[in-house]
Amino acid sequence: MTSTTMTHPVRTPGADTPGATFSGIPFGRLVRVEWSKATDTRAARWLLIAVAATTVGLMLAPTFSPSSIDQSYTSYLGFAAVALSILLPVVSILTLTSEWSQRTTLATFTQEPRRMRIVTAKITVSLILGASAAVFGGLVTAAGLGVAAALGRTLDANLSAGLLATFLLYVVLNVMTGVALGTLVHNSAAAIVASFVLPIGFALLGRASQLVANWLDYSTTFNWLLKGEWSGHTSQILVSVILWVAIPLAAGLLRTVRREIN
Repeated sequence: MTSTTMTHPVRTPGADTPGATFSGIPFGRLVRVEWSKATDTRAARWLLIAVAATTVGLMLAPTFSPSSIDQSYTSYLGFAAVALSILLPVVSILTLTSEWSQRTTLATFTQEPRRMRIVTAKITVSLILGASAAVFGGLVTAAGLGVAAALGRTLDANLSAGLLATFLLYVVLNVMTGVALGTLVHNSAAAIVASFVLPIGFALLGRASQLVANWLDYSTTFNWLLKGEWSGHTSQILVSVILWVAIPLAAGLLRTVRREIN
């Protein structure tokens, strides 16, 4: 008599059940991971330190040049806004391009194949960084105003909730220009160069053409927003947001979803 012994594989309950669904990585965890990528490296820390140092450094201008710079809350807050708009978009660019530049997209998108969730987490981190930087800029501004008051300056008390809101919006929109470029270009060096060259180029063209200055140069239109000069400039501001944020971001998201990973 011949006996046949059959071995049956051990199955995990529910693992091969038809129609079984698996919940992906929680979005909160994705945000924490992307936050770590954006802030917990030597390069990122030094870049954030540079953002802070630039903000403090530019605040010294109105503090120690009372005769040539308007001594008002708006003026001081404007210096903080300009300081944050210089390097903060670079942080956002690196957040969006790091996966492609460091060739870690295969590992990242294998763990979470839904690419839009990864990009959304990166954008969320960029917005949190932007809001945090705006709060820091507000504190630096308050310190600058305190020093000016201690020196006996007379300051125009024009600080309002609307001014603070436009300051926050200005910082966030500049961050989003970096996000849009990073999402579209996928190359850190190229996106960073574009973030500096394109505004300078359009600013120079704006000197020759009022049309370019009023509609295409976002440094001009965002400055109107910062000063709260919406009257007569609302359409120009909205067009700049569409051209510099909405369109490149939409194109970048489409490219991110469709791009083949090598």
